[in-house]
Amino acid sequence: MKDAFGTPQSLLILGGTSEIGLATARRLIARRTRTVWLAGRPSAALDIAAARLRALGADVRTVAFDALDPGSHEETLGKVFAEGDIDMVLLAFGVLGDQANDEAEPLAAVRVAQTNYTGAVSAGLVCAGALQTQGHGSLVVLSSVAGERARRADFIYGSSKAGLDAFAQGLGDAMYGTGVQVMVVRPGFVRSRGATGRPETGLATTPEAVAAAIELGLRRRSETVWVPGALRVVMAVVRHLPRPLFRRLPG
Repeated sequence: MKDAFGTPQSLLILGGTSEIGLATARRLIARRTRTVWLAGRPSAALDIAAARLRALGADVRTVAFDALDPGSHEETLGKVFAEGDIDMVLLAFGVLGDQANDEAEPLAAVRVAQTNYTGAVSAGLVCAGALQTQGHGSLVVLSSVAGERARRADFIYGSSKAGLDAFAQGLGDAMYGTGVQVMVVRPGFVRSRGATGRPETGLATTPEAVAAAIELGLRRRSETVWVPGALRVVMAVVRHLPRPLFRRLPG
């Protein structure tokens, strides 16, 4: 259960090597989170991430998880919840893809969609059901400002995030009144390893800033969090731009 300050005592990160996920774990461990599960494909990077969090004083465990294998999600995640209550699930996996390559190779585009949307729908429903069964908990879903309106420069990724965002909002409505909080987080451009080489857009942020916004959103029991907050106003304008004008915006 959460402590008196609203900090989750146990955390499950789907996408165990996610920079935002690990920044969130570090922040919450400093605030009293004691048990962390890192779910991801077995790798040296996953083992290193777990070791670094253990060095901060947390009980850290890893579990093999593949977003592209939804048939395994119920069994894999069910074993985690069978070990004890999970106060917070952070759905942090996803791929940016390569727009030019993905347009030319439809199967590559499908992989982006399957990871960012189909895999998230499966894992999200499994975790929401488990949280509802235990009667409490938060499901935090990392969406993206790219899902607000798909741009020419990244419409494959953006469309997958748009689907995820709509799903998470609907799931939040479905969970209302059950004791389960669903929070959608919409960061702008995040300066991270995965974004290396990509042109930086305005109102960029960092994994640490997103982690801070997640913690604040949990305390406030927010349904939607924008990072940085100014994006809420910017996207309210962009969302209603006429298409001919929208097409002229820089990528």
